[in-house]
Amino acid sequence: AAAAAVALGGGLLLAAWRWLRGAARTAAGTGTSMRGKTVIITGANSGLGRAAAAELLRMRARVIMGCRDRVRAERAAREIRAEVGEQAEGGGELVVRELDLASIRSVRAFCHRVLQEEPRLDVLINNAGIFQCPYMKTEDGFEMQFGVNHLGHFLLTNLLLGLLKHSAPSRIVVVSSKLYKYGEINFEDLNSEISYNKSFCYSRSKLANILFARELARRLEGTGVTVNSLHPGIVRTNLGRYVNIPLLAKPLFNLVSWAFFKTPLEGAQTSIYLASSPDVEGVSGKYFGDCKEEELLPKAMDDLVARKLWDISEVMVGLLK
Repeated sequence: AAAAAVALGGGLLLAAWRWLRGAARTAAGTGTSMRGKTVIITGANSGLGRAAAAELLRMRARVIMGCRDRVRAERAAREIRAEVGEQAEGGGELVVRELDLASIRSVRAFCHRVLQEEPRLDVLINNAGIFQCPYMKTEDGFEMQFGVNHLGHFLLTNLLLGLLKHSAPSRIVVVSSKLYKYGEINFEDLNSEISYNKSFCYSRSKLANILFARELARRLEGTGVTVNSLHPGIVRTNLGRYVNIPLLAKPLFNLVSWAFFKTPLEGAQTSIYLASSPDVEGVSGKYFGDCKEEELLPKAMDDLVARKLWDISEVMVGLLK
């Protein structure tokens, strides 16, 4: 009985702490209106992207969900519309567009349609990602994590830059990860043809995200287009679907993740903040966590590496012959 009472009391305290922590983490977009603004979010049918799409819709933005699986995206869009309801009336709109970041052909088709149909683009949120998958390649022969997390977004952003400049002041938000700290840019084996470690390659793709954002911010100085990167923290999403957890350890893992991991809405707060807050108007080339600017390791601020990565990426995706 004593043990049960201790467990119950501990559980109640943990639940209370969890609730208070969540309440403190979900106020990034409070009081901000995105009426009249168009936002593209990649990977918006689940996890962080879905949470950001719902919140920006509540703020009355026109949200374009760029998703690989159209059926799942349409289902998510219906659910989001039902959740948001009347809060989005008077400006909010949710649109689904097919976008497979593992395919140069799909990225180009998506951008062509956007440029044909959309008169403006105020915010681009590069959110989609793949995490620690077994070795596999994209449609164009790139290692999957580097191809989707970096190269797909690199091409997408470059093809939409003209519209973003035309719509300035506008913003580009790049979702990275704290795990960038364990990555290195190996120019001798960017495509992991020599060796492959799924954890290292994920970290490398997230380091590439930050270096890309840094170099892009430099190139966009004076245009009215800002670029910032962020880490969302540890979030309970399906991003970890390739991570194997022993069956006996799953109950403990589920308890720990419930207690200590962020919900998708909590994890999306920095993306929402960088996409909408007047506090970061004109701020560019920075790295954020929990809606605050954070310091980067020197390797994520190496301008020579950032420029070389940019030049090689241009060739890899066919922007430069």
